[in-house]
Amino acid sequence: MSATRQDFETNFRPLQIYEQVEEKIKEEIRTGRFAAESRLPSERELAALYGVGRPAVREAIGALQNEGLVVTKRNSGTYVAPSASEFLTDGEHSGSTEETVPDFSPTGTLETRFILEPAIARRAAARGKRDRLAEQYLDEMETVIDITNPEQRALWNNSDRLFHRQLAVMTGDALLVKIADEVAKTMDQPLWKRLKDDGIYDPMRIRLYASEHRLIYESIVSGDADAAGFYVEQHIKRVRRDIAPK
Repeated sequence: MSATRQDFETNFRPLQIYEQVEEKIKEEIRTGRFAAESRLPSERELAALYGVGRPAVREAIGALQNEGLVVTKRNSGTYVAPSASEFLTDGEHSGSTEETVPDFSPTGTLETRFILEPAIARRAAARGKRDRLAEQYLDEMETVIDITNPEQRALWNNSDRLFHRQLAVMTGDALLVKIADEVAKTMDQPLWKRLKDDGIYDPMRIRLYASEHRLIYESIVSGDADAAGFYVEQHIKRVRRDIAPK
């Protein structure tokens, strides 16, 4: 039976950089170089070892955490899970052909957002209209006090994601909303959530983020396109520093 076009496209999909690093670390676990319960080299050391940037290493480790292959302990490091090698070996011989679609690189998502969202904010400011849903998401983010609480963290993540999507709605442009929908989906993926939760866990930082969102919104509704674009750029730069340090 000939391969379908979808099979062809899947088989020839280029791996994202973090996926390549993830596969290299998995191979090190399989071969025993990274033994069970041993501490992995630091992000900086792994970046030098594989010739990539630290963001790719952090994303790879986040993906491995989501698979249960490594465990990260704050202020201590990342350790190979006790049964990681057996899990990988069993997976190779399980006979499963199910393919899962990998998450988009959070760094790539931020780069795309840095291109799109300042322009969206400026476009929305040209209309200068208030938006009930955007204000609701702002209010929800401002009510979060304990970011370590799973329910409050989930509320924060969802409100943050939907607020940025709502900025596109405020432009009145259906195509921009469609594009923003796709970006919002990447911000709901497990790898994005993992890196965001690991990088943005401090209550003071959460309040700062909420203030930045408020500045963006008030600039838009006051019709100040330059300020709206500027505040979005500064916000995304801060997020990038927090979840994907160089």
